Formats: sequence, structure tokens, C-alpha cells
Amino acid sequence: MYDRSTKAPPADTDSQHFDLLRVPVLGRLLRWRHARTLLQIPLFVVGVLMILHGLFGPQLAPKNLATTLGWVHFRGALVLVLLLAGNFFCMACPFMLPRNLARRIVRPRFNWPRRLRNKWLALALFVLILFAYELFDLWSSPWWTAWIAVAYFAGALAIDSLFKHASFCKFVCPLGQFNFVASTVSPLEVKVRDVEVCDACRTKDCIRGRRGGTQATDGESQPLATSIAATRPRPLTVIQRGCELALFQPRKVGNMDCTFCLDCVQACPHDNVGIVSRLPAEELLTDRRRSGVGLFSRRSDLAALAIVFTFGALLNAFGMVSPVYALESWLAGVLHVNSEAPVLGLIFALFLVVEPAILLFAAGWLTMRWAGRRGTLLPTVVRYSYALIPLGFGVWLAHYGFHFLTGLLTFIPVAQSAAAGAGWPVLGEPRWSLVGLPVKTVYPVQLGLLGLGLFGSLLLAYRLAEDDSAAHPRRAFAVWATLFVALWVSGLWLMSQPMEMRGTFMGN
Repeated sequence: MYDRSTKAPPADTDSQHFDLLRVPVLGRLLRWRHARTLLQIPLFVVGVLMILHGLFGPQLAPKNLATTLGWVHFRGALVLVLLLAGNFFCMACPFMLPRNLARRIVRPRFNWPRRLRNKWLALALFVLILFAYELFDLWSSPWWTAWIAVAYFAGALAIDSLFKHASFCKFVCPLGQFNFVASTVSPLEVKVRDVEVCDACRTKDCIRGRRGGTQATDGESQPLATSIAATRPRPLTVIQRGCELALFQPRKVGNMDCTFCLDCVQACPHDNVGIVSRLPAEELLTDRRRSGVGLFSRRSDLAALAIVFTFGALLNAFGMVSPVYALESWLAGVLHVNSEAPVLGLIFALFLVVEPAILLFAAGWLTMRWAGRRGTLLPTVVRYSYALIPLGFGVWLAHYGFHFLTGLLTFIPVAQSAAAGAGWPVLGEPRWSLVGLPVKTVYPVQLGLLGLGLFGSLLLAYRLAEDDSAAHPRRAFAVWATLFVALWVSGLWLMSQPMEMRGTFMGN
């Protein structure tokens, strides 16, 4: 489950970094054993209301909770929280609440298949959601949006009722993979405070969990059984599970695969795990073996996830500007088809497979030939592909932030209308005039987020080139900087186009 062979990183002291769990009141709340459930319950209630309103409420998207909250507010709040703090949405994930309740009745029996212990399945589902979003206009269909939420609840419940540990989160959930990748540039991570304390610990409760019938004394588990119990040993009850995602805290590096569930915090008998500040994206600079993940340089599935995360951000934004319709019309004429599906499929193949392959392998080849990097082509592309993540996240922020800020207040009249429709008009008459910030105010924010993403990718490329085996690091940096700037210009062009105001009355 975890690797003890790799030397741990140097220990940090509490005085060197901000620790969210040391903040009065908030830290105590987060350390509480039931904190995650407390956060999950309101999101679960909202999720149920969205499903009910999506299935039985008005099917006009701007008047329905499913589409307004799902495609306008949730996505915008998600990326902003990831930018400012970390993967707290996975921590409060409502899909895990029924799963955890079900596990009190049904114990999973199977281990996740070894061949599927990677990101390829989740990556395929992520692309499928992006494709279905455009093909079926999910943003305008409360009914389909509600059924997607139902499928998510059912999928998490079914998979984690059959398979042990957090198989759905780690290997299946496409939204979780988005959060994992984006959280690599977050300023906070769940991390041990002092590695020396972990080295002296003998119980390793952070990953094994704490069990009833034992107590921690000086880092060693001591039996409390009487002589009678000792002659007839019984299995100990788990009173606090350890990390289900196989992240052994002393060997954990960064936020990849971390759901911020804080099980390790609850399980640690030494109070040695915190939510600690760090330099955003610093985990993408190192290639040491990390628990539960291994070496980034050998994870082509993670590199593919980073690539699709970035190029998918550009493609998703492209789907909301008018030039996409001209391209679809032209391709339909070339292919002599009347159906949107094959045309859209070709666009996805071009933008998510052909274009990234040409650009990245060309950059990798130049890095080897012109900059003199030793090695082969694929490892070169894998190593530098992680530097795409800040730029890709900047595009997602600019795009989702646009819809979130321009539709900031739209949930108020929708909630008023939903309450009135349910025969409970306590929220008053719907004020449909409430929208959000004007486009001209949001546009500079978009430019700033895009610029922040470009700066992060350029900084990563520079550091990677310096630490790489290339004979001419500056040339290696120049190659990848050129690519990143070209993608940034594409993002600028997309954000300068009139974008559909999906999910609001401004776009209907």
C-alpha cells in the first residue's frame, strides 16, 4: 500500500508554514471527526433539490436549480476554491455521504482490478462528459443534468459497495481527476508537520487506521486486553480509518490523488498532519517517488490527464463562441453528414488528440535535437507536459469565472421560483432582474487569470529546463515557452469572442 524505501523530504517546522488546522475555531472544526459529514450534508441536500427540480421543475434552464446551480455556480465556485485553497470540494463531496452510510451495512469484498489502477478510465469518462455536454446541450437541459447527478450518486454507491478503499475517487470519478490536477497549483496541501515524528511512529495509523482495543503511547500500540481476552483474541474494531487512497503521509508529495478527506488527520495519534501552505505547483518540479502515485515521469496516464486538462479547457471554451458553428458547418459539408455527432467527434479528435500530439512531440523533438536533452522522445514529452497545468487551469478559471461572475446572483430568483412552485413562497417573488457583473467588468479578470496561468507554466518550464539533462537549458525553455505562449494567445482570442451566456436569461 505504501513505500517506505524512499528517503523522506526534510522536516518542516510549524513556524515555517501557515497551517489551516492551527487557525482558531476553523482548525478545531476541521479536526473534528465528523467535520466532513457536516460539510457533506448541506451539499447532499442541495444535490437532492437539484435532482428533484431538474426532473419535475420547469424545463427552461435559467429557471431550474439543476442547470443554474450545476453549470453556472458550482463550476465557478469549484475553480475559485481550487485556486485559493485546495481540493475542499472533494472533502465535502455529497456523493460520498450515501456511500459511507451504505458501508455500515455492506462491506466491499473486492480489490480494484490491477489493470485499471491508473487514470485511463477516468480520463475517458472526462472526455465523454465534455463531449456529451456539447452534443446534448446539457447546460440547457435540466432533465439530463438531473440524471447525470443521479448517475453519479449511483456510480459512487455501486462501485464503492463492491470494491475496497476509495476506488471510485481514485480511478473512476472524472470530476475528481479534474480536482486532482487543478489542486497541484493550489497553495495548501495535506502534509505532515514533522517527518521525524513519523519516523519514530510504529503504528502508522495515518494509513492503517486506528482500531479499538489499543491506545497510543509514545508512538507504540499497547494492548488493553485482560488475561481472559488475551487467551481468546478477537479482531479489533476500526474506530478511525486511515487513508483509503493509499497515500502514506511521510512519503506523500503534493495534492495528486488527495481528496482532503482528513482521515489521516483523525487517525494520527501524534497530531502531526496539517493543511499546510506551500509554493503553488512546486510538486510538479520534483520527480521523486511519491506514495500512492509513484514517479510522475513514469506515469503516462497522468501526463495524458494533464494534456487533456489543458487542451480540453481550450476546446470547452471554443464550444461557446460563434466560430465553432462555422467550423461544424464546414466539416458537415466535407463529410456529407447531417448529424452533429460525427462532426463533433472529429473536432474532439483533432483538438484533444491530433493537435496535442503534433505540438508536444514537435516540442519534445526540438528539446532533444536543439537543446541536447538526453533520453528518448516520450519521456521528454511526459516530463514537460506537467508544465501545461497552470496554463490550462488559467483557461478554466477565465472561462468558468466568466459564467460564474456574470450570473452571480441568478440563483436567487431561481430559488425563489422553486420555493413558490413547491407551494412554499417564503422567499418572495422571483426577482429575475438579478444577474451578475457586467461583461466589461469581468473581462479584465479573465485576462488576469490567463496571464497568471501563463506565468505559472513559464516558471515551471524554466525550472524543469534548469533541472533537466539538456546541454542547453535555455534552448529547452525557449521551445516550451513558445508553445505555451501560442496556447495563451489562443486563450486570449477565445476570451475576446462573444461567449454564449449559457444558463441565464442573458443568453436565452
